[in-house]
Amino acid sequence: MRVLVVGATGGSGRAAVAALLAEGHEVTAFARRAGEVFGGRDDVRPVDGDATSAADVDRAVRGQDAVVVTLGIAESALRVRLRGSRGTPLDVRSRGTATVVAAMQRHGARRLVVQSSYGVGETRSLLPFSSRLVFALVLRPQIADHEEQERIVRASGLDWTLVQPVYLTDGDEPAAVSTTGGTETMTVSRRAVGGVLARLAAGGDDVGRCVSVSGAALVAA
Repeated sequence: MRVLVVGATGGSGRAAVAALLAEGHEVTAFARRAGEVFGGRDDVRPVDGDATSAADVDRAVRGQDAVVVTLGIAESALRVRLRGSRGTPLDVRSRGTATVVAAMQRHGARRLVVQSSYGVGETRSLLPFSSRLVFALVLRPQIADHEEQERIVRASGLDWTLVQPVYLTDGDEPAAVSTTGGTETMTVSRRAVGGVLARLAAGGDDVGRCVSVSGAALVAA
């Protein structure tokens, strides 16, 4: 299966690329500096481009069976809240996803898997109070962008799934997946999220649904 990962150089994007390759899929990695990260490898096709550029996204989407979107801002959330982003538009998630959706519609690609955030949309009411404060005080611009991103996905007419991970870590814990907004912990590894993104893109499960992803709680022996 031919799968495009948009935002492939971020933590979740790299994890999705690795998981897709492990399952034997043909992967195209799209990011502004995809060539720097994936260049010289025989197992990945890197495509440099801007996710908000219709021309850049169009050439990456052409010929793909599925698209995974893991767009975000690499700078710290606190810095972005206080001083703005230096290099990435604050609305990169919604603008980039809208560009991807339009390209998929042009080329007849159907399967779309988009990484959003737990606490957006239908899981907002399930967010712990402490996390609601963080969202309101620190993450407000990013959450607003995620809300618009999800609106675009739901209205796309594609075979979409939204993936809402809790706080991301570089750990190794496995994922707990829920379609009802349930969580086992409030952290989850990027590696685990990448695996979920890859499975959904390739398997076509949970079309038209929102999937929450948390770390699996350890059970004492």
